[in-house]
Amino acid sequence: MEDLVGNINVPELYEQASSLIMAYAPKLLLAIVTLVVGLWLINRMIGVMDKKLGAKDPTLNKFLCGLISAILKVMLLISVASMIGIETTSFIAVIGAAGLAIGLALQGSLSNFAGGVLILIFKPFKVGDTIEAQGFLGAVAEIQILYTVVNTFDNRRIVIPNGSLSNATLVNVSIYDTRRCDMTFGIHYDDDIDKAKAILQRLFDEDERSLKDPAPRICVGSLGDNSVNLMFRAWVPTDDLWPYYWDMHEKVKKAFDEAGITIPFPQRDVHVYNKASD
Repeated sequence: MEDLVGNINVPELYEQASSLIMAYAPKLLLAIVTLVVGLWLINRMIGVMDKKLGAKDPTLNKFLCGLISAILKVMLLISVASMIGIETTSFIAVIGAAGLAIGLALQGSLSNFAGGVLILIFKPFKVGDTIEAQGFLGAVAEIQILYTVVNTFDNRRIVIPNGSLSNATLVNVSIYDTRRCDMTFGIHYDDDIDKAKAILQRLFDEDERSLKDPAPRICVGSLGDNSVNLMFRAWVPTDDLWPYYWDMHEKVKKAFDEAGITIPFPQRDVHVYNKASD
């Protein structure tokens, strides 16, 4: 019986396959082990870095961890490819070409990446700050490589591209420890202005959240169509701004009612004339 099947020399093919397996099997096995161990070490190192850096700078933490993890994994992939026998120069050239193509296709993502870098360098806000941007108001939960995560006060999770945040106007509400609470209260034209101002001053002095320095501003802000508008500006701790605003409106209404001061509302006097017919 011949050892040829058609035009295929089976023993020679078997011998070549055996030699290839003997030559590349150790390399392939070592590459697989290197890949598994490398990924484990990278994940462990990123985990330690996340804990250490997260306690010191939560803003920089997520960004750096994600960036370093991506770089290390690319380097590991190149090393594994060279162990198998793939020319690293060709491999790097392929990665470079692919990176260029991906970069052109993902220009928006690159803009977001650059925006994230600018945010970390100039620090217009940090994790934990309350910001108002892109029509949303909430606390910054994470600053990632491409996106910033904001949790709103009605329990919504908003993901905003870093490119938009770095190139648009935003308001950092919590950057200062104190804020001015602006309120306007209208009284009737027949009411005593000095009496109303004294009531506002008393309510300010009685509230422990009121800051004496800077001093409050209580004055006539404008003469409206239906009321004399008293402007009340008080400085309070930033965290107490809205509770103070809401509580003060309730206190003013009750105090004005007890003192007989009227808070007017828009109204019209309608005069009806009966004209006698001829």
